[in-house]
Amino acid sequence: MRPNMLMLLPPVIFLALAGLFYVGMYREDPEGLPSVFEGRAAPALTENGLPGYEKLTPEMLRDGEVSVVNFWASWCPPCRAEHPTLLQMAKDGIEVNGVNFKDDAKQALKYLADEGSPFTGLGFDPKGRTALDWGVTAPPETFIVDGDGTVLFRFPGPLVGSDYEQRFLPELRKALGQEGDAGS
Repeated sequence: MRPNMLMLLPPVIFLALAGLFYVGMYREDPEGLPSVFEGRAAPALTENGLPGYEKLTPEMLRDGEVSVVNFWASWCPPCRAEHPTLLQMAKDGIEVNGVNFKDDAKQALKYLADEGSPFTGLGFDPKGRTALDWGVTAPPETFIVDGDGTVLFRFPGPLVGSDYEQRFLPELRKALGQEGDAGS
């Protein structure tokens, strides 16, 4: 008796999926979402800003200083959770730039008026086109950018907790040349 080819299909599909899952579980960083921009020039920025705040420009990302670019929205609870961290980074002398995206300008302005602004430069991306250009998957997302405008590191998620301390801070310290320094 000859086996029906359709009967072989489910086990073949199962084995293919099992192989993919096995490879995925044992890759270097299974939680990481690699950025195609790491090591490359930062993508274009939005031409828009929010009234009352200095507009983020490409020159700001190439001013010779390491900076961060944070994509955020006022409606985003994780963005609100990380806001104190951004304020502290700015207070510590880190150049924090922001891109507000898929948001209402009035809501964003109210949020910054209520909570304070950590941003040196601020872009406004109401349709999320700049966020797409940067490969942002969901807010918040933060990029470490070298003083020549090269993206060094991408951090998806809020800058809080042990993930922030164990993954983001070491990369920021390395970019700043403070690899052995404590604090921050």
